[in-house]
Amino acid sequence: MPRHNTSKGFTLIEVLVAIGILALMAVMSWRGLDGMTRSQAQTQQRMDEVQTLQTGLAQWSADLDALIAQPQFNAIEWDGLVLRLTRRSSAADADGLLVVGWTRRVIDGTGYWLRWQSPPVRSRAALTDAWQQAVLWAQNPGEEARKREVTVTPLDQWQIFYFRNDAWSNPQSSAGAVLPSIPASGAAGTVVTVSSQPIPDGVRLVLTLPPGQALSGTLTRDWVRPTLGGGKS
Repeated sequence: MPRHNTSKGFTLIEVLVAIGILALMAVMSWRGLDGMTRSQAQTQQRMDEVQTLQTGLAQWSADLDALIAQPQFNAIEWDGLVLRLTRRSSAADADGLLVVGWTRRVIDGTGYWLRWQSPPVRSRAALTDAWQQAVLWAQNPGEEARKREVTVTPLDQWQIFYFRNDAWSNPQSSAGAVLPSIPASGAAGTVVTVSSQPIPDGVRLVLTLPPGQALSGTLTRDWVRPTLGGGKS
């Protein structure tokens, strides 16, 4: 009696369905991995943005902590465009003083918060020159000036306030006592009028961060002169 083979293979339709299911699972897996990769990249970008901003704010506080007044010379001055200050060098005292500038500038259609630092200065003439260079850098920086700047974070706008006479006020107001001005030699023999104001008891920084960043909206940072005995915030 002949025996019949009861084994049965897959039909063409079954094979095609299986291939389709495997292909769908592969696409779904790839999309899942791609989504995870994109999410990880975005998270890392946000972390980098926050860390960069934190570093910039830490540098801001460090600059203010290191403020040093010179006879007949402002230790800090805000003209509405650039905040200039003279500070101790973070290296040895023999390295002299530093002039630091903070400003906002539009680069390729986006506003950025920038910091500039002069080479160490060891004479009044060099200090005056660096003070004026900070203004030129904020207005129309040349190639050499750009080499000494650092881009901190995108920025829509910013404001500065001084704490004087137990109140916050516009740094450009007459609330601060101004000592008599004296002439000083600037770059290329230019005569620059140099005045002296006392270091304010506090400085308030108000940053308006653009949308689309890890942090957006208004951020306020207050600094209190350490010699007041209250520390800084």
